[in-house]
Amino acid sequence: MNAIQTLLRESIDYAGLFPPAELDMHAAVGNYARYAAGPWAWALGRFIVPVSRLEELEIELGRIPVSGQPPWRGAALLGADLQIDVELLERFNRRHQNAGLLIDTVEVKATSERRVGEIAAGVPSGWPTYIELPHAGDQRSLVQAVRDSGRRAKVRTGGVTPEAFPESRDLLQFLRAAVELAVPFKATAGLHHALRATYRLTYAENSPRGIMFGFLNLMLAVAFLQMGMDEVEVTQVLEEGDPESIQADSVGIAWRGRHLDRTALSESRRMGMISFGSCSFTEPMEDLEAMGLLAPGVPQP
Repeated sequence: MNAIQTLLRESIDYAGLFPPAELDMHAAVGNYARYAAGPWAWALGRFIVPVSRLEELEIELGRIPVSGQPPWRGAALLGADLQIDVELLERFNRRHQNAGLLIDTVEVKATSERRVGEIAAGVPSGWPTYIELPHAGDQRSLVQAVRDSGRRAKVRTGGVTPEAFPESRDLLQFLRAAVELAVPFKATAGLHHALRATYRLTYAENSPRGIMFGFLNLMLAVAFLQMGMDEVEVTQVLEEGDPESIQADSVGIAWRGRHLDRTALSESRRMGMISFGSCSFTEPMEDLEAMGLLAPGVPQP
């Protein structure tokens, strides 16, 4: 097994409903069904859906048979009224507990320690909960609050406008806090390419362009932080844009002579960056193929 598979197994949470793809529910669910049955299924994570759109999802699930396959897993985005959204999700799961889909994870935003506490009190403790934190200000205290609540963190790494992307120093501050406090997290937005570079920010023909982080940049930066790499080098990892700088084989992944074995990669996924949200599932995989890090059409191991 290639070490890239160790790093990316079940890591790409499919967010096709969200910008810049913004697919309708029918198209997004159809895509997820194809990915779950395709050669890259080993990399596929959860289907991301707002609680407010569970009714639409339910309609589409009635059109696509999923029984007899491994259960689909979903993650629901909760809104401001936690009690109502939790009740909606509990009822949805009861109706679909034997229908091949389980929404077993939730995501919700917080901008204060008080809100983190409200989330911890309002969301069942058995649900893995990713609390999205702002990428500016005193992030360490918020990450600490997330740890104290027994939940996980989430960081937004981009959007459809240049100002939605954090500076490297702000992103590094979050990563360092998460690693030092041992808080697992996920990242989302602007991560459908492997390496940092200038890309179109949407799929529109006249889309503005901006510098995006790559999912490999983040995942490797976290693993190197856990191994004790200093901030100067970790920043270089976050800002790396040269495909030739990264090699992978069955033993591990190397960046400019610095090596991560598969044990380190597995630990990084377990206690570091659990997954990342992307509105495209195919673009990340195609990037890895183009870089020579993944053979075309790798079958599910």
